[in-house]
Parts: sequence; C-alpha cells; structure tokens
Amino acid sequence: MACIYPALPRNAYFGGMNASLPTYTVERTEIHEHLFPNWQPATILRDFSSPWLEVEDTGTTFRALHDGVYLYFRFDVQESNILIYEKDHTKFDVLNSERVEIFFRQDPELKRYYGLEMDPLGRVYDYQSSYYRQSDKTWGWPEGHLNLKTGRTPTGYWLQGEISFESLRSLQLIHEERYLQAGLYRGRCLNIRGDKATFNWITWVDPQTETPDFHVPASFGQLELG
Repeated sequence: MACIYPALPRNAYFGGMNASLPTYTVERTEIHEHLFPNWQPATILRDFSSPWLEVEDTGTTFRALHDGVYLYFRFDVQESNILIYEKDHTKFDVLNSERVEIFFRQDPELKRYYGLEMDPLGRVYDYQSSYYRQSDKTWGWPEGHLNLKTGRTPTGYWLQGEISFESLRSLQLIHEERYLQAGLYRGRCLNIRGDKATFNWITWVDPQTETPDFHVPASFGQLELG
C-alpha cells in the first residue's frame, strides 16, 4: 500500500515516558533478519481483562522482543470456537472476525494514532485516526514494514508479527528512542449473523468507560524498549 507520511508542526508534542501508564518492558534480543525470535526471553503479559462482560479468564496473552531493527510481538489466544468472516475479501472483513489489535499513538490526546486489527488468517485492518474516531480507513501501514504469521493450536491460535523501527520512527511513534505508547486488545467474536458480528471486548488497560471503547486515551499503556 502506498503511504504518505503526515507532516506535523515543529512544536508537536510526542510525549515520552509516562510513569502513570501501565508499562510492559520489551526485552532486547539478537538480530534475526526477518526470522521470528526465540520467545523464551520475553515476559508474558497476562494482564488482560474483560471490563464490559465479566469472564474468569480472557484466554489472551502477549509478549514482545526487539533487536533495534524490528519490534517483534506475539499474541496467544485460547479459543475453542474461532469465528472468521469471509465475504468481501477485503481488509474490512476483519471487522466481523475474531481478532487481536495493537494501537500506537503519537500523542496522549490521540490527535493522531494508528490501528492494526489482525485476525487468525493474518489479514490486517490498518488505518490512521484522530480523536474521536476520525479514521482514514484507506490508509495502510508502510508496505513491507509489517509482516505477520499465524497458526492454530489445539486450544486456539497464535499470531506473531514484526514491525520495522524504520516505519515506527517515520510515523513518529518512538518517544525518546525508548517508549511506544500502545494499546493491546482482543475482539473475541461470539457470533456472526449475516453481516453482523457480536464481540466480547478484551483489553490490557481498562479505560473505565461505561460501554466498550478502545478509541480513548485511557485505554493506552506503554512499551519500554529494554
């Protein structure tokens, strides 16, 4: 997909470390040259909750590593009934499918942020947006700078990806060369009826909203590069 990087004012605020945000440390690993790393050194993040539909276990974990060239990430999902929507064969099919999501923001007010919503087939609904939900759905992550692999397990599925630091820097998402402000989410698809799917929404950071909503500043934490 073609991508034109947005121009921002010189005095734009990109933030940096925020001690009040939940933080996940992305440990450093050896350069892997497009091969996914051994995940053994990565801390497993299990702090996912379902604020709007109480469940005992979300069945969702996340981990990440980096080598200074790529950010590597992996979701592992326990799900006995993986529901996938296939109709139009475009990225918008993802919106009615089981999926995991990462949002990256440039600034705390969400003047500009980017969404990656990824399903078990490795399809990506990618877009840029501004608060509140002013999204450019035609936008795509810089071509060749996001790669995904997926697989099934006896109890669910996994999805892992690599994002180049080059693209993260060009989109002005790495703060102080050390921090990424990010939201981590899952849409657990409960059923698909025609062109309508229903979900249980799962999140790393509980935004304390009355109804499910990830597109708010309070749903973000930060990834600290080790």
